[in-house]
Amino acid sequence: MEWETVIGLEIHVQLNTKSKIFSGSSTAYGAEPNSQASAVDLGLPGVLPVLNREVVRKAVKFGLAINAELAGQSVFARKNYFYPDLPKGYQISQYELPIVGRGAIDIDLPDGTRKTINITRAHLEEDAGKSIHDLYSDSTAVDLNRAGTPLVEIVSEPEMRSAAEAAAYMKTLHALVRYLDISDGNMQEGSFRCDANVSVRPAGSEQFGTRAELKNLNSFRFVEQAINYEVERQIALIESGGEVIQETRLYDPNKGETRSMRGKEQAHDYRYFPDPDLLPVDIDDSFIEEIRAELPELPAARRQRFIEQYELSDYDSGVLTASRELADYFETSVTTAGGHAKVCANWTMGELSAALNRDGVELSRSTVSARQLGELVARIQDQTISGKIAKTVFDALWNGEGEVDQVIEDRGLKQVTDTGAIEQLVDDVIAANPDQCEQYRNGNDKVLGYLVGQAMKQSQGKANPQQVNELLRQKLD
Repeated sequence: MEWETVIGLEIHVQLNTKSKIFSGSSTAYGAEPNSQASAVDLGLPGVLPVLNREVVRKAVKFGLAINAELAGQSVFARKNYFYPDLPKGYQISQYELPIVGRGAIDIDLPDGTRKTINITRAHLEEDAGKSIHDLYSDSTAVDLNRAGTPLVEIVSEPEMRSAAEAAAYMKTLHALVRYLDISDGNMQEGSFRCDANVSVRPAGSEQFGTRAELKNLNSFRFVEQAINYEVERQIALIESGGEVIQETRLYDPNKGETRSMRGKEQAHDYRYFPDPDLLPVDIDDSFIEEIRAELPELPAARRQRFIEQYELSDYDSGVLTASRELADYFETSVTTAGGHAKVCANWTMGELSAALNRDGVELSRSTVSARQLGELVARIQDQTISGKIAKTVFDALWNGEGEVDQVIEDRGLKQVTDTGAIEQLVDDVIAANPDQCEQYRNGNDKVLGYLVGQAMKQSQGKANPQQVNELLRQKLD
């Protein structure tokens, strides 16, 4: 039997406000445990939550970016459950009247096609604290610094049909929230994490199968691995005569498998009801239009502009606009270089990306600035250095040896363009390689590359290769 995978994602995005959603406590990451949990965050008697206006602003900004329906009035509710890292015994969330309604986002699939994924809703809520299970051998520690950190939970329709589609959707949303500057998207710190609802059904069936929820996936790779494992598990279970039960499962990346965590709750299990301490949130048109005017150029629009303005391929534009930081870096390098967008793109996606990956460095910590890369490209284009020598200069910049012109001067890397010097070099190569020269004269054009290489080797890469090529042809034709 052929099976079809059905996937819906719930993505939790921590909003990058300085204070929490209902209190003035700091949201800074890395503080001493339980040092940033106020009386409001702990739900102590007599305290009242006060909504952070900036949280609403960032949620509306996201809604506008996905062309979503925006609620004129949204209501906060209490989601009741009991867990050690939820000190109040309930989480303030939204249920029937979320701030962001139906929207959609386009994703690029691995086969080069695009697909629209509909978003059901995006609602605001407070984050829970964090249970730490590996600090003590006989007990669990609880850190409540995260309690009350503002979240927007983005719920998709179950329209993804493979783990690769789910990862592409997640990557697209990750790029979007960073473009909007509503979240740092740091997955290692929990700022962007995902719950995946996964089920299978016979191919062609309209009825959904029983789903399992894979909880707290915090990397694109783990999302794919966890979903692929879960799909295989469910198919094997059904084909052996068993039944999939609705439950919450955890993914163990060390074993590459999911395991049962608890039975999956339904909405009624949480006993949602409007929070009596918070008034409904009214959003007027002027507030929405004010935020709309602040929207940056979004990834899809920037990608299309790169194609049209810089004459880049769809692939190159997609890579360069995958993150706002990379797109900004590229554009700064092009401006500094005085144009030459394709060359800047090649260096950004080539040498720069390779160095970042090799050393495990984020772009923000690159030792080669966008200005320096642009200056390097400019020196290639004005023939101060060759493309090959430029790689030596790049390595020197990466190691902090100074500015582009300084490195070229200090290392004596200027390209030899003097016609007399190059002519002497070509004469020496012809004299030293009579057999190859004869082969060229007899019609073997490929040997010319060898002769050019010999000239470049003798000049230690400093000779202008185009001049060498032209002079060799002149003398041998």
